[in-house]
Amino acid sequence: MSAIERKSGEKMILQEDCAEDKLKNGILTLTNRRLIFEKTEGSMVVLSKKTGDVVLDIPLDKISSVKAEGFLIKKITIAVDHTVYKFGVFNNSKWEKAIEKQKMTTKADS
Repeated sequence: MSAIERKSGEKMILQEDCAEDKLKNGILTLTNRRLIFEKTEGSMVVLSKKTGDVVLDIPLDKISSVKAEGFLIKKITIAVDHTVYKFGVFNNSKWEKAIEKQKMTTKADS
């Protein structure tokens, strides 16, 4: 689904087709080292989708906060420096827990 180049020792934890409020449609990927968002282009009419550019590649230690928001419209909110990203994901609490766990694991490995 995704063409992200993994770094040595990097493992994919979660991946989901989603949308970010400003960046629009893409694929959100959490690895044991970073959070990545790739833009996608495609149409549901022809059921084809292709990945585009990687627009976010955030090392986990740069994420200052993670928060699950919403009840009907679920989003995972990620703060990096003074920028906030809001990704519409299926299970926002699962993403929140996974990101927090990887951040703690990364911190312990440092």
